[in-house]
Amino acid sequence: MSSKNPTGRGSKLKDQIPQLQAGDKILVGANDSDIIIPIMGPTGVGKSTFINTAVGRNVMAVGDSLESCTTNIQYAIVSHPRDASRRVVFVDTPSFDNTSVDDFEILRRIALWLAHSYSSQMKLAGVIYLHEISQSRMFGTSRKSLTMFRRLCGDNALKKVIIATTKWSEVGEKVGIHREDELMSTFWREMIGQGSRMARFQDTHNSAWDIVDLMVPSDSLPLQIQTEVVDHGKSIHETDAGHTLRPIQNTTAQPF
Repeated sequence: MSSKNPTGRGSKLKDQIPQLQAGDKILVGANDSDIIIPIMGPTGVGKSTFINTAVGRNVMAVGDSLESCTTNIQYAIVSHPRDASRRVVFVDTPSFDNTSVDDFEILRRIALWLAHSYSSQMKLAGVIYLHEISQSRMFGTSRKSLTMFRRLCGDNALKKVIIATTKWSEVGEKVGIHREDELMSTFWREMIGQGSRMARFQDTHNSAWDIVDLMVPSDSLPLQIQTEVVDHGKSIHETDAGHTLRPIQNTTAQPF
């Protein structure tokens, strides 16, 4: 397998990989046909629930409080139910509003996981970003999570992003549709303009796989932070996400 960095660019990655958190599971032995999909979003949005529902069994721990349950990067591999020849790799990521881990540490671990996969020629099919439709306002933590997510992806990769709303059972349909429309016209407008697509996760197996099938694996693009760390040899601090990781001054919840 050829190296992405024949000139030595990205050599910092080799020094940083040993710094990965012990509990973070690096994907090894990936196949060229694998559909690799990180699942991201704020605490409590349902990332682990999405993966468990798609896989059909409890492979990820699910939290039942405001405290973050996912503190390590984990993955689950399952055969695609509509194409048994393809494997889907769901990557469960910790949130930036994690209650027990510093935000920069979360960024470092996610960035190194993504950089390692990119350096190892593992292509992402895309990224699923989850948001609770049951939230009546866009709170500071949700806004921070979205901002960091965009910096991780970069504008070029936004066409590979699916924004999936969750917890529709906790809100009336009319209210949910109204919030969805408001989000599309405000906080998500630029992302949608760059090619991101919307979907609804209805807490069912079929709903989860309908979202997965919006991905086009053959048309994969690296995320910005992957090229920054691997191709350009930047440290995590030097990346766009690293530069923007600072307290957000206005944390007032914005209504929909």
